[in-house]
Amino acid sequence: MKNSSNKVLYLAQAAMIAAIYVVLTVVGASLAFGEVQIRFAEALTILPVFTPAAIPGLFVGCLIGNTLGGAILPDIIFGSLATLIGAIFTWSLRNKSKFLAPPVPPVVANIIVVPFVLKYAYMVPLPIPFMMLTVGVGEVISAGVLGLILYGALNKYRGIIFKKAL
Repeated sequence: MKNSSNKVLYLAQAAMIAAIYVVLTVVGASLAFGEVQIRFAEALTILPVFTPAAIPGLFVGCLIGNTLGGAILPDIIFGSLATLIGAIFTWSLRNKSKFLAPPVPPVVANIIVVPFVLKYAYMVPLPIPFMMLTVGVGEVISAGVLGLILYGALNKYRGIIFKKAL
């Protein structure tokens, strides 16, 4: 019975994270898309430090958020994959560094993927290195600054908020 309850907890955590990601993306859509992206939902990319359920939660949330935000198919696919890659590496590095593991993987994943989506899917005429800089600045604000603030707040209540799932 315990294994069944762990699966339910895992699914519930993933679903809640996905829902929050979608709401934050849609509410902040005016800043969440474009050459400079400050996506408040990216602060949630620190959550794999606390629970592996954040990995599918962030991926599904980004997928739905991009779809509802009016993104085109390559952005929906590759932008969501960038979030998935960032989440997997955040989970992998969770015990390495308290301040680098949470924000660095999603920042790097988005700096590498999103400018190519902007250039070749949206035909943005800016050079890729410049868009790496602009996307990077937005990610540092979202995942770095806001993510670390969220990390600090959640870390105080780690055992209460994030019960062990799977």
